[in-house]
Order: sequence, then structure tokens, then C-alpha cells
Amino acid sequence: MLEEIIIPTSITVHLGRPSSPAENLTVDFIYYLKNVASSEIYPTWPYEALRANIWCQMSLVLNRVYTEWYRSRGYNFDITNSTAFDQAFVKGRNIFDSVSRIVDEVIGQYLQRPFYREPYYAEYCDGKIATCPGLKQWGTLDLANRGYDSMRIVRYYYGDTILLRESDNVQPITSSYPGYPLEIGSFGQPVFIIQELLNGIAVNYPNIPLIYPPDGIFGSVTESAVETFQRQFNLLVDGVVGRSTWNMLSRIYVAVRKLAELGSLGRLEGYFTGLWTGKVLRRGDVGIEVQQLQYFLSIVAEEYESIPAVTVDSRFGAGLERSVRAFQREFGLVQDGLVGESTWNTIYEVYESLI
Repeated sequence: MLEEIIIPTSITVHLGRPSSPAENLTVDFIYYLKNVASSEIYPTWPYEALRANIWCQMSLVLNRVYTEWYRSRGYNFDITNSTAFDQAFVKGRNIFDSVSRIVDEVIGQYLQRPFYREPYYAEYCDGKIATCPGLKQWGTLDLANRGYDSMRIVRYYYGDTILLRESDNVQPITSSYPGYPLEIGSFGQPVFIIQELLNGIAVNYPNIPLIYPPDGIFGSVTESAVETFQRQFNLLVDGVVGRSTWNMLSRIYVAVRKLAELGSLGRLEGYFTGLWTGKVLRRGDVGIEVQQLQYFLSIVAEEYESIPAVTVDSRFGAGLERSVRAFQREFGLVQDGLVGESTWNTIYEVYESLI
């Protein structure tokens, strides 16, 4: 995965299904988007319908670029033109003027969920020949004719929390791999990234040791987590994160967090910064947010005898609920065992004061 959302200068399209021996074509990104829009929607549709569709097309391809969906699998392209996998692109086709004008207007605009770092995987289909749980292209025509604007059309299909973002971060697509192996003694942002990915994957593969606190230092716990991951996914078990392990970490993280699905669990904005993610945590929850809560509260519990000790295991069980209620009692909060914004922020503030 990339560390930032980019608007590519160019993109390489595979003219067929991913595994087919088809041509790869590298084109300017803005031409790519105009080609897709001209191939998938009618230029006579209302402006609001066209714009809503183009936002979705933009978001889907940016998601493919951000997640390195094909590159991390060893392919030498960024997206296909197969609508079974991606979106339509026709080599050498004419571009409609009405579509071209709107693409020029909205280039760099994409959809995103609050607190998530990836562009939203805005799945869509025509709604006549094919059906899907996302946006229906023919349905956008009906909604536009009923007076819906583009954002209202998008939210009709994806929910009221969907956001429209804009970026001018135009640059070539480059690999997220830092270019050198990470091992014992390595440090810095690339190490922090693999710690983040391993902790996220460990929610689904609890045999992988959790790395807390994630600190950007490649120590023995990180090495053990890497070795367990390599063993789990049939890689060379050497505790070193070279290109193949890096790519597999990205692929599995994208899969378990569902980053390339409508129901994405998200790559959390501000990972391990204490930023509340907008989700109220409660008994029964499982995930990265629970991990972070457990770690922050475990440090607090070491200093406050009234708060039971906390184990970091990604799962919000009865023991964690007791510790949350005890914390809420200690700090004058509503004792409901739920971790909303107020309880989360107070826990993090107390944690910060202790480290």
C-alpha cells in the first residue's frame, strides 16, 4: 500500500482479465478516466448523474493504485479493462465532449469514508444487465431526473457519511517498498508501517505476536511477528522484510481490512496517535481500535490500583469491560462500559501523562 493518496500522472492498463496474455497500455491518467467514463455512461445523461459516476470511477481506480492491488501480486500493470474485475477502457475510442469537460472539472476529486486513509472502493454496476450492492449507473439517471444533485446521488447508494475529497498530489506511481530489506536494527517509518500492518493482520491471525507499542524500531518482537507471518503464508522464514514479504504484508492487510470492498474496515487515520476513530467500542468488538484501547488502558492500569489489568489481544471481552467501567468510575465518566469519544480521549490523555 502507498502511504499517501496520489493522482497518477499515468497508469498502465491491462487490456483483458488479469491472467490473460493481453497487451499492457500506459496512458495519461486524465485520458484514462475520460476513456472509462465515455465507455461506461451516456454523454446525454444529466450533468449531476455524469459527475456522480465519474467520482465513483475516480475513487475505484485510485483505490487500486493506493492498495497496489495488482503490483503487490507481481503484475506489471495497475488496473485491467475487464468489468468483471475493474472498469471499462477501450483502446483508441473517441472521447465524448460532455464527459471530457466534467473530468477536467473534477480531476483529483474522490470519495472517502471518515477516519479512513484509503480512497473508497466505490463499487458500481450498470443496474440493468448486472446488479451489485453499490451504485447503479442507470439508477443515477433516474435520481438526477428527480432533482438529486451529484452528492445526494452518491450518498443515496453509499450512505450519508461518504465524503468528497480533493487532492492535487499529482505524481508518478512508484512502489511502496522502501528499496531495501528491513531487519533487526532497522528503524524509521518503513518499520512503523510493517508494525501497523502486522498488528492489523494479527486480528485475523492471532498466532502473530502483537507489537506494542509500535515504535518504528525493528526489535525481537517485530522479528518474531515477521517470522510467524512468513511461516503462516509460506514465505522464506528469515525474519527479514524484503520485497516479497513486504508485498505479501500489503496484500494480506488489504484483504483482512477489506480495503478494496464496499464494506471496508479502513486503514485508520492517525494510527496509534490517540485519534478517536468515530467508532464507539463495546463488548464483543474485535479489531485494531480495540488493540489500541487495550494498550493505552493497560499502561493506565499499572498506575491506578482501582483499574484491573488489561491484556492486549484485540478482543473486547468481559475483562476489558470491567476495566473500562473502573476507569470511568475513577475519572468521573458515565459508567456504561462503552468507549465513545469522551472515554477514549480521557484514557488517551491519562496514558499520555504517564509515558
